[in-house]
Amino acid sequence: MNLNLTLIGQSLTFLVFVFFCMKFVWPALLGVMEEREKRIADGLQAADNADKDLKLAKKKAAELLKEAKDQAATIVEQANKRATQIVEEAKDAATAEADRVKAQAEAEVERSVSQAREELRGKVAVLALSGAEKILGASVDASAHNAMLEKLAADL
Repeated sequence: MNLNLTLIGQSLTFLVFVFFCMKFVWPALLGVMEEREKRIADGLQAADNADKDLKLAKKKAAELLKEAKDQAATIVEQANKRATQIVEEAKDAATAEADRVKAQAEAEVERSVSQAREELRGKVAVLALSGAEKILGASVDASAHNAMLEKLAADL
């Protein structure tokens, strides 16, 4: 038994096995490993992109929310201004209407007072002439009577 021949045979068999593995098995394993490494890298890249997209979406949502709040505040402010404006317009209209009604009432009162004065002047003139006739005991002629009435009306 020759140890050298066995050792050489085993060495040759091992070399053939290594060559076979390097030629046929190793490239297939490397291809599978590279493909898996690529898939893992792509998965990690996709996870990073998803994380960035999530952060971007959160930031955009926060901006939109802030913009919506600002817009709502602006709308509320405009509504308050409009409500104040409507109240002021209503107050102005009510004041104008009250002034108009007051002026109408004052004109009506003035007209009534004027009418009452005229009636009173006429009655006072008639009473004054009637009293003057009784005092004098005689009737005053018509032209003198009219002249006295006009003078008395002017004095009153």
